[in-house]
Amino acid sequence: MKIAFVNDGIHEYASGDPSAVGGAERQQWLLARALAAAGWSVKVGTRHRLERGRRETIDGVDYVGIGIGPYLPALFRFLRSERPNWFYLRCAQPLLGPMVQLARVSNVRTIFSAGFDTDIQPREALTRRRRLWPLYAWGLAQVEKLFLQHGRQLSGLPTKWRSKAYIVRSIAGARAPVKPHAMREKYVAWIGMLRRHKRPDLLIEIARKAPALRFVLCGGQSTFGTTAGYSEQIMNRLRDLTNVNYCGQVSPEHAEGIIRNAAVLLSTSSSEGFPNTFLQAWSSGTPVVSLEIDPDDIIKRYGLGAMSNGVVGAVRDITRLIASADQRDDIAVHTQRYVTQYHSDAAVVEAFEAAVSGASLQA
Repeated sequence: MKIAFVNDGIHEYASGDPSAVGGAERQQWLLARALAAAGWSVKVGTRHRLERGRRETIDGVDYVGIGIGPYLPALFRFLRSERPNWFYLRCAQPLLGPMVQLARVSNVRTIFSAGFDTDIQPREALTRRRRLWPLYAWGLAQVEKLFLQHGRQLSGLPTKWRSKAYIVRSIAGARAPVKPHAMREKYVAWIGMLRRHKRPDLLIEIARKAPALRFVLCGGQSTFGTTAGYSEQIMNRLRDLTNVNYCGQVSPEHAEGIIRNAAVLLSTSSSEGFPNTFLQAWSSGTPVVSLEIDPDDIIKRYGLGAMSNGVVGAVRDITRLIASADQRDDIAVHTQRYVTQYHSDAAVVEAFEAAVSGASLQA
């Protein structure tokens, strides 16, 4: 089977570009690589990373320059020349409808994968060119397969689309040996772009209420779903906190290292899909303390950290976890087991292949 993606960010991750950023891009890179290892022919079109017509193979995935001209004609040429069986799209985008139709006339079937919980709600999904939501809804209606990250997305999906929907979980990625918590520094990691829905303002509030705790924050400025100037305001506020080490935007490897050596990963987000940082933390044996995000209640059900009831609760839970390396080591056992069972390359590829064949592994 042959599958195609089009996204510059996939190549950024694959090539080890230190400026690579984006959870959706990271997941597409991990999936493309895992499918190639499982025997799929994988083609990734890139507009700005390679000159038109140039090809490069990384980890068994073929990258193809499709040109920097108008997007839809470039996509059409790519699909007609590569002739994949499937075209994979992830996250809400205004031109989903026309993209799906170009695939159809090229005799290519389409998969849309939700990267954010609102991606399944057409009127709410778009963060830019919102007036084009009917084109996006048209695309959702026409794709052959809808992939969702967790059960709550499935339960929130309009009934008319559920017959083509499947849960295909995110991939955790490479796993380094878990560092015992007694050997770790006692800091709290916060990783994410400085966007409004990530709620870095709550991190600031937590840090002010807990001056004895140390925080390491990584994340650059962003205007995605965020008003201009918001990131700068947060950065100015961070500079006033002596217990916060703000590193700015760092490479993916640097961010993973910070998570791997942390006592706790803190999530203050008010909305997500299934955060990559959760999987990176659990792969490293790092507990997650989350204020709101807990897809399918897995933090509670599998003992992967703590769900906190607001800022005061987060301070209490972080303080408790940092005080006990043994408790964090116990949680690390649970996180490793959970990631292996549900988010390994093998588990996700199995679910992916079952979904494209029409079978079900949704349990």
